[in-house]
Amino acid sequence: MTIQQKLQTIQALTGKTQETLAKVLGVSFPAFNAWSTGKAQPRPSALARINALYVHVGGRMTPQASGLEAKKLTIQHLSRKHPNVLKKILARKDLHDSFMLALTFHTNRIEGSTVTEDETAAILFDHQVLRNRTLVEQQEVKNHQAALDYLLHHLQSGKRIDEVLILRLHGILLNAIQTDAGSYRQHAVRIVGANVPTANYLKVPVLMKSLASGLEKKVADSISATADVHARFEQVHPFADGNGRIGRLLITAMLLRANIAPAIIEQRQRRTYMRSLNVAQTTSDSIPLQEFLSDAVLKGYALLV
Repeated sequence: MTIQQKLQTIQALTGKTQETLAKVLGVSFPAFNAWSTGKAQPRPSALARINALYVHVGGRMTPQASGLEAKKLTIQHLSRKHPNVLKKILARKDLHDSFMLALTFHTNRIEGSTVTEDETAAILFDHQVLRNRTLVEQQEVKNHQAALDYLLHHLQSGKRIDEVLILRLHGILLNAIQTDAGSYRQHAVRIVGANVPTANYLKVPVLMKSLASGLEKKVADSISATADVHARFEQVHPFADGNGRIGRLLITAMLLRANIAPAIIEQRQRRTYMRSLNVAQTTSDSIPLQEFLSDAVLKGYALLV
C-alpha cells in the first residue's frame, strides 16, 4: 500500500480533515496535502509517523491481512461505521455536491472532455454557460448530473437495479446529444486502444438481459462482484456511445446498494484504470481491477466526513 493510500485510509477511518491530521503528524497542511495527492513523498521521519498512525488507526484489521484483503477489510469497517451511505449523501447538501462534482468531472474527463473541475462546478451549481467550451461538453455535464440524481433517488426508493434502469440512465445521459439515447446499438463498435472484441450487436439484448439478471444477487464480496460486472458490461459495449459513463454509474449503483461509498475513479489514473479493466476482460483476472476499485472507494470514503 502506498503512502497516498495509507493517508486516504487514515482519513476515511478517522473521519478527520486533512488539516487535523496534519497537526497530528506535526506537519503543515500543504505538506500533508501533497503527500495525500501523490505530488510529494514524506521524509523518513515523517514516513515513520505515518506508518505508526496507520497501524494505530487500522488496529481493528487482521494482522495477517495485506494488500487487497486489507483494503476490503477497511471498506467493511467503514461500511459499518456509515450504516446508510446513500441516506447520508442525500441528506447533506455538501456531501451530495462533493460527490456530484467528483463523479461528474472525472467520468467526463476520462472520456475526453476538456471541461475543467472549476468549470464543471460552475455548470452544475451556478448554471453558467461557458463561452470557451462546446455546447455538447456542457450538455454532458448537465446530463450526468441529471442521470446521477435520478440514480440516487431510484436507489433511495428501493427500486431494482435492472435493465430498465440502465436504459433509462442512458436516455438521460445522452439526451439532446444522440438520437439513439436509451437504445442499444444497431451496429458494430470497437473499443479504441484495447484489443478486446465487443459483442455482436444482434446479441446485445440477450447479453444485457443476462448481465442485468445478476445485479441484485446477494454476494459475499461486493468489490469482486462489481469488478466482474463492470468488466462484462464494458466488453458487451451495449451502446453506440456513453458506455464508459454508464458503466461507472452502474459501479456507483452496485456499491451504494451494498452500502459502500461511491468509487472516485480519477481522470489522472485513466491508464491504470483501463489497464486493469483490460486484464479483467482478456484474462478473467479481476484482481487488478478489484485493487483499483478498492482504492477508488477509499477516496469516496475520504469525502464522506
